[in-house]
Amino acid sequence: MDMFTLAADTVTTVSALVVAQIDISPNDSGLPGIGQLRTIVGAVMTIGLVLSVLALIISAIVWGFGANSSNPHLAGRGKIGVLVSCGAAIICGASVTLINFFWDVGQAV
Repeated sequence: MDMFTLAADTVTTVSALVVAQIDISPNDSGLPGIGQLRTIVGAVMTIGLVLSVLALIISAIVWGFGANSSNPHLAGRGKIGVLVSCGAAIICGASVTLINFFWDVGQAV
């Protein structure tokens, strides 16, 4: 009994100390090259959006050729391409907002 009480008190005290002491937030000066990394990520997002527009144009052309040549397989592939390219543009455009949203959700836990 005495050993069990001592162990329970120790676990309670240690867990209270650990939870109360942690306070970590992201900073801009923690690592060198953060500014350049942001520039690279912005450039990759721009490339993703430009490629999404290119995929949309190509998919619309394929859809049109498939519809006008009575080729339902080609028209279906064009439709899927249009949807995929629009989805890719949505993800590229909303990626920062999505990450910030889930960061806030994680901080609320």
